[in-house]
Amino acid sequence: MRKNYIDNLRFIFVLMLFPYHIFMIYNSFGENFYIKGDNIDSVTTFIVLTGAWFMPLLFVIAGISTTFALQKRNFGEFAKERTTKLITPLIAGILLVIPAQTYFAERFHNGYTGGYFAQYILFFTKETDLTGYTGGFTPAHLWFVFYLFIISLLAIPLIALSRKIKFDIKNLATPFVVSFFILPFLGNFVLDIGGHSFGEYFAYFMLGYFVLSNENIQQRLEKYRIILLSISLIFMTLRGLFWYGILNVHPLIFTQFYAWTTILVLIGFGRKYLDIKNKFTKYMVNSSFAVYIFHQTWIIVVGYYVLQAVAIPFIQMPLILVFSVILTFISYEVCKRLKVTRWLFAIKK
Repeated sequence: MRKNYIDNLRFIFVLMLFPYHIFMIYNSFGENFYIKGDNIDSVTTFIVLTGAWFMPLLFVIAGISTTFALQKRNFGEFAKERTTKLITPLIAGILLVIPAQTYFAERFHNGYTGGYFAQYILFFTKETDLTGYTGGFTPAHLWFVFYLFIISLLAIPLIALSRKIKFDIKNLATPFVVSFFILPFLGNFVLDIGGHSFGEYFAYFMLGYFVLSNENIQQRLEKYRIILLSISLIFMTLRGLFWYGILNVHPLIFTQFYAWTTILVLIGFGRKYLDIKNKFTKYMVNSSFAVYIFHQTWIIVVGYYVLQAVAIPFIQMPLILVFSVILTFISYEVCKRLKVTRWLFAIKK
């Protein structure tokens, strides 16, 4: 039986990508972005405190959702569905959506004055680090879709093997569940591409499938959510102290423990308070994937003009937020009504 709160957690944190990527425009940790405003420590703190667990949570949710998908499909049907719902939008996004980000990056950082379609030559030929922050080819935020596709396919043999091996995780003690943070920590050292570790996200996906999809474990995470929240808040505070230089040691294993415990907290609180379904949640659940695809491009397009028109960052930010949200959902509504774009971006009718 599908858990509504898992779908609701997904759309809530997809929406949170709006402020996250808007704040990236103002980051003060030295990373460039497609457009760049003033360095602002306060919004950078939000990125630092959430960045450790944001994308891992989405991979965990994808792993949990896979348990429901494989209850209705065999492995062949699952692989075919993943191809249709991930690879087609990935290619469409790279060809039709992402170039707008690098077009404005070229204009902002390099003074590019050529036309939009002429920039496609730069998009496919310019040497780049794959971020595309100053132009050139990039999958941008759609790296998540590519990783999810590959991970989903690689998970199939392990899932098939697990069905032949009898093991029961439903009685795992909560401290033992907490200790699983060691798996994404070890995964960090496997195939890191542009700061995104394939091994780390594979571990989170598999933990979602094998561990956090279990009803008994979900019940215990709900039961012990306050204790887990206390632990998460302590480590979040320590992470802030590391960032501001008050503490000098910040090992990777600490980051993984903080990320994993925060994910457990969100699953526990989500099960308690978000297991609801109504017209609003249904709309948001159905739109969340398209919102993910479109949101960052509209942030960059709107942000480019807002940064030129408005001088005060704390006025710029809400303007970028409001207009990028509106334009993203308009894009979704338009694409939902056209058969070809529904297919291209895997939108439900």
